[in-house]
Amino acid sequence: MQKIILTVNGMSCGHCVNAIEGNVGKLNGVSQVKVHLNEGKVELEFNPEVVSLDTIKETIDDQGYDVV
Repeated sequence: MQKIILTVNGMSCGHCVNAIEGNVGKLNGVSQVKVHLNEGKVELEFNPEVVSLDTIKETIDDQGYDVV
């Protein structure tokens, strides 16, 4: 498993947290997603052999947020 913290712009409310945690959490290979709203960070634990970091970033982008 790989742990990473992404900086994500555009998150401002509980809906943002639910959108990211819900959609990224559904990805096969992602074991943990935690949004730190006040810090603008998303903490992830995932298996890079199952899901790529690019796929995770695309999923966040698709929700309307910007991964820095």
